[in-house]
Amino acid sequence: MLYRTTVRIDDELLAELKALAARQHRTLNSVMEEAFRRMIAAANEQEERPRVELPTSGRAGDPHPSWEEIQEILEQEDIERFGGGHGR
Repeated sequence: MLYRTTVRIDDELLAELKALAARQHRTLNSVMEEAFRRMIAAANEQEERPRVELPTSGRAGDPHPSWEEIQEILEQEDIERFGGGHGR
């Protein structure tokens, strides 16, 4: 069953949709239907994806190192790995 409805749409977006429809020799309606179907499919796919658990260290609420402390740690690792930074 088909329904008629009114949609408020930005002038520039509408112009782009009309141009796309013309380039593809399609109706504006078919272009908009495809866009809606793609948006729904993408949303459904995203909902169906398993949640990714990222590994973390420490416990929630523990203090985190400052950016300065992180930089010091990285510099110390560079010194240990590359022998004191000679040749830079």
